[in-house]
Amino acid sequence: MDRHSGIPVTEVSPAARRRGVSVERISYHGWSDCYLIANGSVEAVIVPAIGRVMQLRLAGEADGAFWENRALDGQLHDAVSNDWINFGGDKCWPAPQALWIEHQGRDWPPPVAFGTRHVNAVVSERGVVVKSPIDPGFGIQVVRHVELDARQPILRIATEYRKLTGGAVRVGIWTITQMREPERVCILLPAASKFAAGYVRLMSAEPADLKIDGRLLSLRRHARQHVKVGTDGNSLAWLGRDCVVRIDAETRPGEYPDGGCATEVYTCPDPLQYVELETLGPLTTMNPGDRIEQTTVYTVTPRSTTDLDAEARKAFQ
Repeated sequence: MDRHSGIPVTEVSPAARRRGVSVERISYHGWSDCYLIANGSVEAVIVPAIGRVMQLRLAGEADGAFWENRALDGQLHDAVSNDWINFGGDKCWPAPQALWIEHQGRDWPPPVAFGTRHVNAVVSERGVVVKSPIDPGFGIQVVRHVELDARQPILRIATEYRKLTGGAVRVGIWTITQMREPERVCILLPAASKFAAGYVRLMSAEPADLKIDGRLLSLRRHARQHVKVGTDGNSLAWLGRDCVVRIDAETRPGEYPDGGCATEVYTCPDPLQYVELETLGPLTTMNPGDRIEQTTVYTVTPRSTTDLDAEARKAFQ
């Protein structure tokens, strides 16, 4: 039985278990044919029916760091609707958002194949590979390799965009991870930022309790305003009550979206109490047959101190 949902599970990858990672098929909060990946220290849940990595948690915990919209348990995307359904979890979109109207005729909701449709899932050596349908506007198929490290509390997601149809498009990989209400969100700024203040505001509202101490930028979720900031750093940290999640994105030379942002943080006002930790890759002109890839690394550790500043510094060691 799945100790978190009371649903029978079937092990589908004994070879992976021998390598330190197990992959099991489960039912999860009303969705069938989901996958639980575990390595003894952390667990990740993938829900192919809605195209999401839905949860990341310490082993044995009922709740994790990712925000999940419990009001939408078991629901599916409506293929004929233009509404976006905010399930939560981790997904990817094409960057920058300004491209959307050019390639799909509207600036919202997101393109249909990017985290808004059912994906095909195949078990891999240490996790699951998911493949989206081809997006009709961008001509891109999304392939995500979701794997746990065999010995460390680390989840790696290698996101690949495959340009298969249509004309050229200049695009970057944009990963969006929705996370529960934090005690604090932190970004490790580069030693020499291109932004005069170390960051740039991407929405008009002032961030809540934003502080910069050396290279450490931190803030809280704003309860009343939509807030978004961007930086040219490549490491973020979510400080929760019981655990810390550090998110690292590989960086490469090139032009980055939103004026040069490699990482961004969005905070949602009440009543939906979540934040988004986002990573972006450089913009690349893609023609049919081209591929681009961006790997994001999630490291999960238990909280070790009540001192948030000390916890943040420790996360970035």
